[in-house]
Amino acid sequence: MSLARLLPAALCVLMAWPLAAQARSDAAPGTAPGSNPLFRDKFTADPAPLVVGDTLYLYVGHDQAQRDEMFNMREWLVYSTTDMKTWTDHGPIMKVADFTWAKADAWASQAIEKDGKFWFYAAVEHDDTHPGKAIAVAVSDSPTGPFVDAKGAALVTNQMTPKGTHSWEDIDPTVFTDDDGTTWIAWGNRQAYIARLKPNMVEIDGPITEITPPHFEEGPWLHKRGDLYYLTYASLDRATHRDEKISYATAPSIQGPWTYRGELTGSGKYSFTIHAGIAEFKGDWYLFLHNAALTIGDQNGSIGRRAVTVEHLQYNADGTMKPVVQTEAGVSVPPPR
Repeated sequence: MSLARLLPAALCVLMAWPLAAQARSDAAPGTAPGSNPLFRDKFTADPAPLVVGDTLYLYVGHDQAQRDEMFNMREWLVYSTTDMKTWTDHGPIMKVADFTWAKADAWASQAIEKDGKFWFYAAVEHDDTHPGKAIAVAVSDSPTGPFVDAKGAALVTNQMTPKGTHSWEDIDPTVFTDDDGTTWIAWGNRQAYIARLKPNMVEIDGPITEITPPHFEEGPWLHKRGDLYYLTYASLDRATHRDEKISYATAPSIQGPWTYRGELTGSGKYSFTIHAGIAEFKGDWYLFLHNAALTIGDQNGSIGRRAVTVEHLQYNADGTMKPVVQTEAGVSVPPPR
């Protein structure tokens, strides 16, 4: 999930948070359908859209951090819409405890449809048999679940990427099925990895390849438009910035070579993390993100209390994506023309 920069930068932001909370007179969200944040009764993060017919499903993590906790995430939720304005809450689709080999952290996820089933990939903390973060896979006959562990073990463990520098590099899975029917999975923190999945969707097929683009931090997202492949991700220029932004690269093939295209967005409001999910729905493209601008009762948004947002996404004639400004209006207003 876009959660993993856990050490010095996170602690600095956490200590500075009371000052940020005092400056929130401008943070009241809009109320028009389609405005941001999308969901206001609970804190959500790491949005992952899936289009099935005339419905868009949005899978999110559920932030439950109390007081000064950084991250407390135990379950994944799903919402659906047919018009991008009104949303149906389908509740939890799965808890991290449903993976008996995992011990904590229902972090970023993505679901994909293939061969009449819905496959759900998520980052969790593995138990002590394989220390570190891992990627789980679950399956369901419905996009709203119930989902069950499809493998009984992790798809990816920290020991499978030994060149990494830390124990939480194997997070934030994104899954993509190419035109030839092959499904790929990419993931990572600090290092970005990609691998082919076997047709059974629960095993890696072949080598794991590193594809780390400039300033890659976490939260990769794969999609294709026309003949161009896109790798969008949370980026961090550690020499000049404290908070993540969204950047992207493009390629003529899912296997690269990837060309860096620059930043797509700025940072999320009040949030050092950001996480992109992209989908085409009923002829328009959308970019889902999160920030920390939502207040619920006496709880301000914070490192462990984020809120999912959405913006219109548009492309230039050469296939590059137009920079996206994050707004409170969201998709309650038409896209710029």
